[in-house]
Amino acid sequence: MRPLELVSPFLSLLPDVAQAESRQPFRLKAIYTATALFVFLVCSQLPLYGIQTNSGSDPFYWARVIMASNRGTCMELGISPIVTSGLVMQLLAGSKIIEVDNSVKRDRELLAGAQKLLGVLITIGEAVAYVVSGMYGDIRTLGATNAILIIVQLFIAGIIVICLDELLQKGYGLGSGISLFIATNICESIIWKAFSPYTISSARGAEFEGAVIALFHLLITRTDKTRALKEAFYRQNLPNIMQLLSTIAIFLVVIYFQGFRVDLPVRSKQRRGQQQNYPIKLFYTSNMPIILQSALVSNLYFISQLLYKRYGGNILVQLLGRWQEHNGQMRPDGGLVYYISPPTSLGDLAANPIHALFYIAFMLSACALFSKTWIEVSGSSAHDVAKQLRDSQMFLQGHRDTVQSLKKELNRYIPIAAAFGGMCIGALTIIADFMGAIGSGTGILLAVTIIYQYFETYEKEQAQGAGLFA
Repeated sequence: MRPLELVSPFLSLLPDVAQAESRQPFRLKAIYTATALFVFLVCSQLPLYGIQTNSGSDPFYWARVIMASNRGTCMELGISPIVTSGLVMQLLAGSKIIEVDNSVKRDRELLAGAQKLLGVLITIGEAVAYVVSGMYGDIRTLGATNAILIIVQLFIAGIIVICLDELLQKGYGLGSGISLFIATNICESIIWKAFSPYTISSARGAEFEGAVIALFHLLITRTDKTRALKEAFYRQNLPNIMQLLSTIAIFLVVIYFQGFRVDLPVRSKQRRGQQQNYPIKLFYTSNMPIILQSALVSNLYFISQLLYKRYGGNILVQLLGRWQEHNGQMRPDGGLVYYISPPTSLGDLAANPIHALFYIAFMLSACALFSKTWIEVSGSSAHDVAKQLRDSQMFLQGHRDTVQSLKKELNRYIPIAAAFGGMCIGALTIIADFMGAIGSGTGILLAVTIIYQYFETYEKEQAQGAGLFA
């Protein structure tokens, strides 16, 4: 029996969204997408019942961007179970540990079922781990009833996220829940830091948290307008206008790079004379390199923090990372995790050039390596694309109609696009971090690439005569 067949008995027990029987109008897809987003946002603000404490440093602060999670709410786990299960199954299928024939409907159903089952199990495991580790208070004083209630809340929220993601992917909505929730989480953070009306006490007096509101407040209340402008643009420890302008600049640069691609002319055997273009984009693997790099770094941060709290005097633990609290948040202060964390400003870059150089080398090499690895395990390598084109009765114009010929031509572009595109994503992330862009370089890259994908989806729908009001 194949390993995938072991999932078969559980398929009927898993939550399921039926595939859309027909192509849904764009307007209906937009409504479904907005509804799914509304449910996610409600869960992101709904506090968990029964927790004792939510103060102190957040051990998952660095992972919140890619998890689309919010501390102390029903969306504590965010999309972590879906992302983790998806990556695991993709790696298993890509490395041929489990055999999957994507042309067979049964295999596709079993793979989707296995991913969903793994997602459910990860949800339960993470919910239990969060409670047992003391995230919501000491397990002994929390009590069995409260502990079970918290686990149940996190589990139900996890199932809701899985169902919302499946709803969008099965033809009812646009894109996927993972992309939608990540982009929303990041954009929400950027907008909040730009327009937050909260006031914060500082050495300079009460200040608005939002950069834009602080700008107007300073211009109105200060008699020295030049000094007020300087403070609004360069104030420390709070969002400022320069960071906001840096964020906008990075957004525009990433959108510009999205247009870099090579179009290979392909023809169909079945429809003579019909020519199409197969695009190979500079960002061939989209945002996967930065997601994988962020997941790796976030896990290293989490492990290092836990070890440092318990065994801070151990020299091996200190080599992995030393931590100190800064503005209520734990930040790396030495060790390996310090050198793979971004410098906080250009001043920090100048003061610690070795740290900056190590971080640059790590980001560029990690993103390039993850990008190259991902095309091999995700079925998007030159060999896989050549086989897909051949199976679809498509061939490259001016080349022989064989898989080897297609593969040889595609090998001229795909590996280079994957490696160089991954390095470009890493470089843009570095620049965004050095400029102090709001939301971190990783967050901005993820948000822009996802939003651009939605824009392309809208353009495709419009080309098919299914505009917003169709």
